Amino acid sequence: MSSSSSSYNGDSGAGGSGGVFEAPSPSRPRRGANDVWPEPFLESLAVQVAVDASSSAGLLAAAPALANVFRVCTTWQAVSRSDHLWQLLSRQVWARTHLMHDTWRNEFIYRHRTATNFRTRTHTYFTLQFDPSDVDEPDSLSCRCLTLSDIYLAAGFADGTVRLFLLNNRLHVRTLRPPLRDRFGRFSRAVSGIVISDSRLTFATMDGDIHVADIDGVGHTRTAYAGDIVNDGTLVDFTGCGRWWVGLFAGVPGRAFHIWDCNSEETTFVGGTLTDPEAVMGWHTLTELTTSLGRLRISGNETAVACTRWRIMAIDLRNQGVIIGEDEEQRRGLTVTGFDANEEAYVRMDSRGNASVRRVNTQETVCEFRVSGAAQRRVMGCVNRLHALMCAGGVMRVWEVESGAYLYSIRERVGEVDAIVADERHVAVASSSSTAQSIIHLWDFGAL
Repeated sequence: MSSSSSSYNGDSGAGGSGGVFEAPSPSRPRRGANDVWPEPFLESLAVQVAVDASSSAGLLAAAPALANVFRVCTTWQAVSRSDHLWQLLSRQVWARTHLMHDTWRNEFIYRHRTATNFRTRTHTYFTLQFDPSDVDEPDSLSCRCLTLSDIYLAAGFADGTVRLFLLNNRLHVRTLRPPLRDRFGRFSRAVSGIVISDSRLTFATMDGDIHVADIDGVGHTRTAYAGDIVNDGTLVDFTGCGRWWVGLFAGVPGRAFHIWDCNSEETTFVGGTLTDPEAVMGWHTLTELTTSLGRLRISGNETAVACTRWRIMAIDLRNQGVIIGEDEEQRRGLTVTGFDANEEAYVRMDSRGNASVRRVNTQETVCEFRVSGAAQRRVMGCVNRLHALMCAGGVMRVWEVESGAYLYSIRERVGEVDAIVADERHVAVASSSSTAQSIIHLWDFGAL
């Protein structure tokens, strides 16, 4: 699609037209429209129309609503050539603040078409390769976590290594290893979580250490924070955002959450009782592969959401220690590996496969759906802005998070899943193989 076209002509029909703003038709334009609608006003109107449509009928409804606006008259159509308008639309509708294409108009169209591909199961599939010849321990090739950015996929392994892959060519480009340190158990060096920023990669291990490396490969991996496993317990999950690193610990009562300022690398908060019931199991994870004790995610810019078997808790990272909301499941227990969060909501699932999407700040239920086979099989899931993906028995199924509607199952079977992650373009899964080496699967839904 040429960027010089004067009006939006992407897949405007995708997502249906129900609830979409109906602008005046060209046959009955407003009198004197060319005189009374200044460009800044029209830009604001177009943005509001797109936001209203996406709020009421889903994100894919924004494009057809915009197409209606641009058909009103030549003046309104001319506004569609404003790259400033498309920048606002990309931010408001698709939450994009970084330009990945030539223009913001192309960015918007690309995000719309990629979301449509997700809806229609249009993707390419790959398995990622890396050289395992430098591995000398049987557990070293077991993948424990995955993290995506716009450019990279990072995979963290049981021996503390992180392997970095470029998404554009799917090549393994770098292996990061933590500095040597005494172990407190077979899996104390296993990677708990990875954070990728523009310039650096940060990863943490179960003994509580946090390591930092330049993303471009300059310099060595250094330890930014040395964990105190005796006083803090096991770091079962680790994540971060623009300003904060957050860790979820199990093993020592009253020290569930740790927060660090990632700029100064100083600890700013320690506390919380979320994982107190899992204290004993926290120590066991250092020596054996047990079921996941907790998951930790960032929702929005400065909210952390954590899930254990019995409780979900959201905490404010700006007012540290303040609990925004709690969600309990005392009857059946929660499936920790089925929990994940996006910018506004989280998905939770009980042990019988009853799943629901709830808003982080209010715990209001957005939708509900059921994952068949969850009571008999291990389930591992994740979400992006529009979809929930749950894998059970080697089959990955996809639901809409806005309505709870079941969409499809992904064709490729993956076996027993060890880690899973998704963003708006990619889905990555690490699964076990007969050789004890994890196989890393990648699906690319990006528009061509």
